[in-house]
Amino acid sequence: MSAAFPMAAELMPAQHRRTYSAIYEMALAASFTVVPFIGGLLAGNEYAFRFLALPGGLAITVVPVLIYFVLPESPRWHLRKGHAQTAVDTVNRIITRCGNRVPPLTVAELGDTSASSREQLPPYSALFAPGQLRWTTVGILSGVCAGTAYFLISVLLPKALNDQGFAVSASLGLTSIVYAASFFGKGFTGFLMEIIGRRWTIAYALTGSLPGLVLMLLAHRAGDYAGVAMVAGGLIIGFTVLSAFTATRVYLSEQFPTALRGRGHIFGESFGRLFAGGLAPFLMEPHTGSAVIFFGTIFAIVAIGAFIPLAFGRETVGQLETVTEAVPALA
Repeated sequence: MSAAFPMAAELMPAQHRRTYSAIYEMALAASFTVVPFIGGLLAGNEYAFRFLALPGGLAITVVPVLIYFVLPESPRWHLRKGHAQTAVDTVNRIITRCGNRVPPLTVAELGDTSASSREQLPPYSALFAPGQLRWTTVGILSGVCAGTAYFLISVLLPKALNDQGFAVSASLGLTSIVYAASFFGKGFTGFLMEIIGRRWTIAYALTGSLPGLVLMLLAHRAGDYAGVAMVAGGLIIGFTVLSAFTATRVYLSEQFPTALRGRGHIFGESFGRLFAGGLAPFLMEPHTGSAVIFFGTIFAIVAIGAFIPLAFGRETVGQLETVTEAVPALA
């Protein structure tokens, strides 16, 4: 799932990355909506886990075909392998699909490509070098805060609702509603990215979820309207914080120059998930029965996450190579 965003940065102009990211994330939202919905229908079936595992197993019949016949490799990768003609063909295919706005490339124009085949990527330590450390940190922390909210909701929300008095099927049903809202929210987030920029879009997505989290936190005090408050809060957080990844993933990829982007983005998502998808749910699992602790913790995390890119980051639209303030990133 992570590799798609460095690929978009490699193969697409800046204004197309938001559309690609929105479509990609909306596809994920559709799948995340279906899973808890089916889970709710099968909650009393002892073989439910097998039915839920079946679509993942069937992917092996589809994904290899797409990778081999449809997905192009980065032209720079082909150059490093000494396949100059293949690299040129890939570039020319991109030029054609973009409307032939520039002349086709030829192998002769590349000149001597032997140096490209011996090119060495910078070490992982370059992610933390002077001039790059700040952008690496900002990109990762933006993803960590949004990711923590996402994983606490996706992994623990059904359990939290059940511990707080909802039936199992109702808990899974509400989770499905939350993800259904994120389908539309991710499209809207992609729309905003080119209007107000990546940073302000991330801030909107995270701060916009705060009213929804307050409704869910106080729902148990709403009496007969507890269910309404919980559903309303779920719709709000689905449309906002669960939709932040359309922006946060593109923003993370744009924190790194070309030579660092592949490993930088993968490292950023991997490091972020150690906390967001591993440590945070582990620490919060004993407290899912408390609405104040569970939803209050998410509230605090997203409030901090909205502040980070605005205070410490900068806008990156179309600035893939300019990631430092004054010195080259790989100096």
